[in-house]
Parts: sequence; structure tokens; C-alpha cells
Amino acid sequence: MRIFRLVCVVGLMAMGVAVQAADRITGKMFASRSEVIATNGMVATSQPLAAQIGLDVLKQGGTAVDAAIAVNAALGLMEPTGSGIGGDLFAIVWDNKKKKLYGLNASGSSPRALTLDHFKKKGIEQMPADGPLPWTVPGCVAGWFALHDKFGKLPMKQVLAPAIEYARKGFPVSELIAYYWQRSVERFEKFENFQKLYAPKGRAPKKGELFANPQLAATYSLIADKGAAAFYQGEIAEKIVAYSKKKGGFFSAADFAGFKAEWVTPVRVRYRGFDVWELPPNGQGIAVLQMLKMLEKFNLKKMGHNSADYLHTLIETKKIVYEDRARFYADPAFVKIPVKQLVSAAYAQKRIGLLSSERANKQVPHGPFKLERGDTVYLTVVDKDLNAVSLIQSNYFGFGSGNVPDGLGFCLQDRGALFSLEEGHPNVIEPGKRPFHTIIPAFVTHKGKPLFSFGVMGGAMQPQGHVQVLLNILEFGMNIQQAGDAPRFRHSGSSKPEGGSMTDGGTVYLEQGIDEEVMRELVSRGHRLSTNRGGFGGYQGIWIDAATHTLYGGTESRKDGCAIGY
Repeated sequence: MRIFRLVCVVGLMAMGVAVQAADRITGKMFASRSEVIATNGMVATSQPLAAQIGLDVLKQGGTAVDAAIAVNAALGLMEPTGSGIGGDLFAIVWDNKKKKLYGLNASGSSPRALTLDHFKKKGIEQMPADGPLPWTVPGCVAGWFALHDKFGKLPMKQVLAPAIEYARKGFPVSELIAYYWQRSVERFEKFENFQKLYAPKGRAPKKGELFANPQLAATYSLIADKGAAAFYQGEIAEKIVAYSKKKGGFFSAADFAGFKAEWVTPVRVRYRGFDVWELPPNGQGIAVLQMLKMLEKFNLKKMGHNSADYLHTLIETKKIVYEDRARFYADPAFVKIPVKQLVSAAYAQKRIGLLSSERANKQVPHGPFKLERGDTVYLTVVDKDLNAVSLIQSNYFGFGSGNVPDGLGFCLQDRGALFSLEEGHPNVIEPGKRPFHTIIPAFVTHKGKPLFSFGVMGGAMQPQGHVQVLLNILEFGMNIQQAGDAPRFRHSGSSKPEGGSMTDGGTVYLEQGIDEEVMRELVSRGHRLSTNRGGFGGYQGIWIDAATHTLYGGTESRKDGCAIGY
């Protein structure tokens, strides 16, 4: 193919025809499209119909939070492979009137009746991903209402109405979602409720085929009418607990009745004059901040984007930080986590000593303090008043646990699979405890003004993706569409949350577009390289020019979604 193109170019030049050097007239050659630009409001997410719903809510006078809830509800229907009200939610909200960021942790806890002793007695040494043992209380709906109570304007009936209508009448399934849907139908072949709901014709819906979910429509309608109480104290909770008992689970009515989302203070580091914000544990957001504090010590711009030096430095930094992630990140209600120390410049300087510019590390220790997979949806919304929401929501694995409570129209998450079963570990399972979490929203401010609301979904890829997108913008001057389209790496093989250290250096996965000479140099430094078709995350972002009131949207070329504004 390359030879054919070269012959064509040479032939055109011989005929005196001017040849454009890049496939695109403007922007970077690898960019999939231009940025979306608007002034009155914008939505960016991974499913176009859901994005349109959010924009309609903004046009109806809704706030960024109203639109975000409407989008998330639609995604729970349209992208059940990565989201749904059986899962958890995290959000960062910028209140432009108060010039303040708020963080919300709506992740649920383990059943109060489930203890480490149960696993010991059963001889289970690692948390399973299937069955009732990894179920945790779904936090999504509590998150919706916590957000709405503080920042919403339109009534929840109006906010949830579009998703309810689509659930009743059906929607056409988009391409990538159809692909992941099929894989899950095969995985959950023996799950009767799952097959009846998500494979009603004996198979997954194909691209463009209409899918309706009247059970979910009824559940959403109940939530719209009776609020969060319907989910945590009423009919929905009762059905989940009854289903849990039938399946040998540990849920009780008290697990649901006592659950509330928690407002938390986002954590910040300054990088090249910009304030980057993430949420504190039990999520992995501070891994981004730890990496940035180490990387600011290097002249990355001089190294060059996706050069061997650049990629080696990022990969080795990731390895070091993820050892801390595996050891220290857990539920702060149960263990004291040294967050300030972990994101400090002094600690970053100390940890840099583990990084060799010449060789890939095969084993990295965690810090001296006494702490991979997943499908997720991300969305961001900015309204006409420049209020912004960075929101991420997930069931963990595709369709979560695959367990559908009778008549409710959604799967229960399997987030508890990330608990450790190592006695004494900060992330060990305990009654009523929240597990280590992978889903992380992000936000950037500059001189006290909102600048960039973004996220990169995809399990352990998320901190790696956040850092790469940020560096593409702050170090290499890419616009926010180019920053998401640029080829990425993903390193796998650092310690999992169960603890322990990697011993073989892990594997580096590289996307197409990274130079072959760079690959050879990475191999010569001891990296083990591989390629695959996915696993590089799902990015969405909105850049806010507060001075001109202009919004720039970037969307993930690896997903089905879009950025849309007005």
C-alpha cells in the first residue's frame, strides 16, 4: 500500500501536479476531524443520540448537571456495555458563579454481611468477577440526585423523559457498542435474565437494529416519580434484595437504605502553570497527579512527541506510580491514605530515582508508606453560564456482572472484583467498604477560571490516558481533538490492586502511527511490545475559553460518540 501511494505521488509530481503533504488540509495528519466549536452550550460523550439528548436539555433551559443526568440515563439504555444504574458514578462540577469545583463520589459499598472469612472458608484466594460475590451497592442513582439537588433546575421527570421514551420505543444500536454487546451475549450465555433482556432474538442486536427496554423504561419512570427513595428504600431495592437472596448473594435492605453519595474535595497539582484536578481515593485519580509531578522534572518537549525517549519516560513513570496505586489506594473511610505526600513534589523527586533513562524496569517497589480491565462511559457538559460537569459512570466489566434483577432492566455491577483478599491490605474486603475504583473524571483550571473538562474511560488505561491527553495539549500545543486522536501507548503488567510487585516489566501496547524506529529503540531498552485493536481508552473533552465564552469540543475517534454544541 505504501509503495502504491509512493508511485502515485511520484507520478503526479512528474506531471507537474502539486501534492498535498498530509491527508488533511488543516491540523495534524492523524486528526480524525476538526474541533466542534460553539458558544451557548456543549455536550461530548460516546453515543450521538445521548449527546443530542443532553443538548436538547440545555436548550430547554437545563443546567449542565440536568443535561449530564439526562445523557447518563440515555447511555444506561444505549450503551449498557459500559454503564447503567446498576453501577457507580463519579463527577467533578465547576460552579461558575462561585468559581469553585465540587467532587462527588457515588460509589457503593460491599454488603454488610460479606466478610473476608467467607472467602477463607470457601478457599477463594482471588475476588471473582462473576456471581454475587463482587456485587456492591449501585451508587449511580444516588449520584444523580445528589448532583440534581445541588445544581439541577429542571424537574427529574423532564430530565429522564427522553431516555424513558427511547427505552419504550427503541433506538438504533451503534457500531462499536454492537460489537461489545455481542461479546457480552456470548460471555453470559447461561444467564437467563440477561439473555431475555439483551438478546431477545437469541442474539445481540446488530448495528442499526432497534432495541427497546420497557423494563428499564418502567424503572426510570419510577425513579422520576419517587426519587432516589424508590431505588434505595422502595420497590427497586426490594427487587434487588429478593434477587440477591435467590442467587445466594449477601445484599440486605439495610445495605441500600443506608447508602448516600459523598461530596469530596478534589485534589490538585500544578503542572506548567495549569491546575489539574482529580478526585481522591477510593478512585485512582491521584495516579495522574503523581505521574505529572514526576514528569514535570523532564524536558518532554525537547524529547519530541512519541519519541523513544518520551515514551520510555512516560512508561517508566507509570510503572513507578502504579506500584503506589496497588499498595495505597483504597476506601479512606477504612484506612488512612497519605494523599498529600503521594502527590507532593518532594516524593516525586524521590521516586524519580527509580527511573533509568537507558533500561526498562522489571521490578519496582511501592513507596515506603504503611496500598485491569473495565468498560465505562464518560461524558462532559458545559452550559451557557459556563457551569461544567465532568462525569464518569460504569458497571466495571462489560454489562457488569451480567446479573439482571427480575423485571428491572439493568445489570448489577461487579466492582467488588477489585477488592483484595490479602489480610491486612488497605483494599481488603470488609463489610460496608467501598472497593478500589478505576473510573476517574478530570478537570483543569487556569488562574481561577475553568479551562478543560475531560476524561478517558477504560479501566487501568485511564490515568495513562489522562496524562497523554494533557501532555499533548500542554507540552505539544495540540488542540483538544488532536490530543485525543494522537496515537497512544498502554502499559499493562504493573501490580494489580491485590498487591505485590511486577517481576517482568509488563507489556507495552502501541497504537498504529508510532514510528517503527521508535519501537525498535524501546525494545533495545528492554520493553516488551505488542499491538492490539483496542484498550487505548475513550476520550471526550470540552475546552472553555472563559474570556470569549467559546467552547471547543473533542470526541473519541475510537468510540461511536460525538461532541455537539449550539
